[in-house]
Amino acid sequence: MTEQEFRLRADVALEELQHDLLPLADEAGLEIDLRNGVLQIVFEEPEPAKFVVSPNAPVQQIWLSARSRSFKLAWSDDAGTFVLDGEQLTTLVERLTREQLTAS
Repeated sequence: MTEQEFRLRADVALEELQHDLLPLADEAGLEIDLRNGVLQIVFEEPEPAKFVVSPNAPVQQIWLSARSRSFKLAWSDDAGTFVLDGEQLTTLVERLTREQLTAS
C-alpha cells in the first residue's frame, strides 16, 4: 500500500475508534481526544493513565501505547482494519480500556 493509502486507512480507523469509544467514555468519564492524527484516551479513575494510538507511516502500522505496553497493529485486507494477532484495533482498545477501568 502507498503511504497515502496508509494515511487514509489510519485516519479512518482512528475516527471509527473514537466514535466506537464515545459510549464507553460517557459511561466511565473518560476523555477522548483525536488531534493531528493521534488519539488519546485519558483516565482519571480508578488511577490516572493515558493511552495513545498513533499511526507510524514508515512501517505502515498503528501503534498503541497502553497499560505499560506497546502494541503494533498492521493492516489486514481480510478484516478491513488494523489487527494484532487477529484482534481488531477497536476490540483491542475497548478490552484494554475496560481492563484499565477495573484496575485497582
